[in-house]
Amino acid sequence: EEPPPKRLEPFKKRDFTLDELKEYDGLKSPYVLMAVNGKVFDVTRGKDFYGPGGPYSNFAGHDASRGLATFSLGPEAIKDEYDDLSDLNGMQQDSLREWEQQFDEKYDLVGRLLKPGEKHQQYETEEETEEEDGKGGKKDN
Repeated sequence: EEPPPKRLEPFKKRDFTLDELKEYDGLKSPYVLMAVNGKVFDVTRGKDFYGPGGPYSNFAGHDASRGLATFSLGPEAIKDEYDDLSDLNGMQQDSLREWEQQFDEKYDLVGRLLKPGEKHQQYETEEETEEEDGKGGKKDN
């Protein structure tokens, strides 16, 4: 019998190039990340779907936008180069926005997928943010 999986630390927010995102496919890293419409989500808790051997495992560590927008799981849905999605029709763009909304509600947003030439942005840690807005200590009423 396998021991229960260790709980992973929450993923620190950061930006990703397409190549950096590929490291988080559930094989090279215990985390499973994927991009949807320029946002990178931690889908590790959906590992049965997105992780190795799952029905959507080809999206792990990749930009899943085209595949979700076109309802395609084939290799043509995953690009090795940045995909600006400019050829999607109106229905596909609407579908992509709906998927993005579902991922926003279900999974943790951990960063942005960078366009070629875009610079990485620095994010504050959760602890720093909590200290600044008073969530870290007792609340004064």
